[in-house]
Amino acid sequence: MITRPLGASGLEVSRLILGCGNFGGIGSAPRFFGQGESEEEAHRLMDAAWELGINVFDTADAYGGGRSETWIGRWRKRTGNDVVLSTKVFHSVEGDPSDHGLSRERILRQIDGSLRRLGVEQVDMYLIHEPDPETPLEETLDALDDLVQAGKVRAIGASNVDRRWLEQAAGRVQWVQNSYSLLDRESEDVLALCTEQGLGFTPFSPLAGGWLTGKYRRGRPPPPDSRMTTRPEPYLHLDNEAVYSSLDQLAAAASERGVDMPTLALAWLFADVRIAAVVLGPRRPEHLEPGRAALDLGLTPSQRDELASLFP
Repeated sequence: MITRPLGASGLEVSRLILGCGNFGGIGSAPRFFGQGESEEEAHRLMDAAWELGINVFDTADAYGGGRSETWIGRWRKRTGNDVVLSTKVFHSVEGDPSDHGLSRERILRQIDGSLRRLGVEQVDMYLIHEPDPETPLEETLDALDDLVQAGKVRAIGASNVDRRWLEQAAGRVQWVQNSYSLLDRESEDVLALCTEQGLGFTPFSPLAGGWLTGKYRRGRPPPPDSRMTTRPEPYLHLDNEAVYSSLDQLAAAASERGVDMPTLALAWLFADVRIAAVVLGPRRPEHLEPGRAALDLGLTPSQRDELASLFP
């Protein structure tokens, strides 16, 4: 697996990052705690990712109500594999709606829980999960800097941020992790600023909740247990004829190259030199294959532009 520098963090990350948001839940949503992949399934995914050469596992303290971090910690203990650990802070681990945010007191408390569950003394990559309008940004950044000084965190990042937040942070984070794909290009301006500032960029949701896999078809109900049946709200805007037409064209372009749709969609991301790595959240070990194949595909800048032009 090829690695790339993550901005100026000093970290080398594999171009594929294992997203662990489905371990014991679906993201940080309390109503899904205890669902998602079982611990046994999570271990199989981590085994497959490690065998493939993926060296970064991405989680959050609240994923699965703490289950994701706990299971990663148990996997590390079982295998002895020293992966680069990436976790986040903002949401409640217990599902308490009053316990959230990025105050200094809360960040200093939450990191200790993450370290305990992961079974380590230092987290390599620590991100805010989203901005906190109720806490001064300076307070948040100072607390994160103190974690670095204390040796509990190696590098600081930010997720779900816009250009204004990043400008106000004034270079005090090393990379950004935002949603970005052929069907979600709202972070283009953030990506451009990351390039200007020498920051890394690691997009998540590279297949837009499964829409870029071709599993959703016009006039047909979504497959059971898909994102459109369990948590459709972020993707309802995609259910329109313009998107289905674009997906038809992506399917044709993939067929011409002898690959499947997710492989081509991921190759579009890997062909962007500004992107350090892509966070992929597979449900099964075989779902890692499109990521591996995409790394071998290679697209020219003109081919990448042509694919982008297929989508509104």
